[in-house]
Amino acid sequence: MNSIMKFKFVGCPKSFSRFRMFSSEIKQLDGSVSMVQGASRGIGLELVKQLLEKTKEGHVVATCSNPSVATGLLELKNKFADRLDIHRLHLTNDTTIEETAKAVEDKYGCLNLLINASSLISIPHVAHPDKSLSGILRSFEVNAIGPIMVLKGMWPLLKAGGTDSEIAVVANIIHGETTITANDRRRWHSYICSQDRLHRLTGGVLMELQQRKEDGITCIVLYPGVRQTKQYSVRMLLRTINDVKTSKIRPVYSADEHDYHYYP
Repeated sequence: MNSIMKFKFVGCPKSFSRFRMFSSEIKQLDGSVSMVQGASRGIGLELVKQLLEKTKEGHVVATCSNPSVATGLLELKNKFADRLDIHRLHLTNDTTIEETAKAVEDKYGCLNLLINASSLISIPHVAHPDKSLSGILRSFEVNAIGPIMVLKGMWPLLKAGGTDSEIAVVANIIHGETTITANDRRRWHSYICSQDRLHRLTGGVLMELQQRKEDGITCIVLYPGVRQTKQYSVRMLLRTINDVKTSKIRPVYSADEHDYHYYP
């Protein structure tokens, strides 16, 4: 990459400052504070699981729209009671974003990593986004606008999470292909378009961050891809995130260079 991002970092306690990875697995994320939005199932739940199981002291904030029925998260809470916090966060409800940010600020004071992992295709017998205008708008609210609003709400905490050696990272996960070919094959019109908008919005945020280097934050788009196992896919996602944190990968956005999306 031709463009290199350099950052000046501001104050998070040093106990929250260390992200490390060896080979293709996380061996130590001790002391860091990571937030996974959309953590009740799928990729999001597996991200929480690996962040907890591969570390000794790192803390994870897991959010979803209805924690009381998130059985996978509740099982992890029983196992990692002191290191996992679960909060209700609904992407179309600003109040829940603000309340989560306040809870994280009160307990930890910063975030080192924010992963937006949620997505909405359809809910059988409940939501069919392409069937009505309200459904299409909801698809865009959840898949494109919501993750950016979470980033906005957590920005001060991420700004506090950068260190002299490692930046705070926002990773927006895009599920599936955002191409006309995929749209033609699957007829997921609003889903494909909304995921493409999240991709573009992330690029816009990165453009702003390149002008605000003192904030010590960067953002990327990640594609899980089609892998043998969900566990392997998440391991590769976390490896890529670590490479960004330690500047082995340096996301850039310019008129002729859009290197901020990765297929780990």
